[in-house]
Formats: sequence, structure tokens, C-alpha cells
Amino acid sequence: MRKNSTGGLTLDGVALQRLVASILLTLLLSAYALADGASDTYKAKCSACHGVNGAADTMIGKNLKLRSLASAEVQNQPDEALFTIISKGKNKMPSFDKKLSPDQIRSLVRHIRSLKQ
Repeated sequence: MRKNSTGGLTLDGVALQRLVASILLTLLLSAYALADGASDTYKAKCSACHGVNGAADTMIGKNLKLRSLASAEVQNQPDEALFTIISKGKNKMPSFDKKLSPDQIRSLVRHIRSLKQ
């Protein structure tokens, strides 16, 4: 960094590269933390019925005849519809609006999107 003609600070090339690298690393770590949090929430709240990979290949999933979360039928639903289903429940699926925050539910929707076939 150095002072410019108006007394303010400017970044030289190396300082600018370090700043950009630091910002990118922070964003990457934040994205990883969100993904990891969604994965943990999914494992804790969803995998017993929907399976580790969303295939509904668990005993409960098979007995309830759940569809795969990677299926076109699930993936073609808008995010808001998935959010509502997780929040309020649907058919035999319980509601999670009292157990999960809206941010956690949005993270689960993103996680479901990552399960596309």
C-alpha cells in the first residue's frame, strides 16, 4: 500500500493480488461451511427416510414409497415448493419449521439440488 496524491491509500499490484486471493479464499471457505452444514443437517434430519444420497433406498423410504430426491419430479419443483414441503410437511413427511431455521431449510433445498442425476 502507498499514499496517493490526495492522501488516500492505494494498493500496489502485489497487495491487490493478496487482497483478491484473501477474498476468494474467504468465499470458498464460506461456501464449504454452508455445504458442510447442509450435509450435516441432511444426515441428521433427512437421511433416515431419504437415504444418504437421496435415493430413498432406506427401509423407511421403501415402505413409504418415497421418490428419489434426484428424480426429475423432485428436481423440477421450484425452490419455494421444496422449502414449503420441508417447512410444513406433506403427506407422511413431517414439518421441520419448528426444528430448523429458514436458512437451514434453504441450505437443504440447495443440497437437494446438488443431488441431480
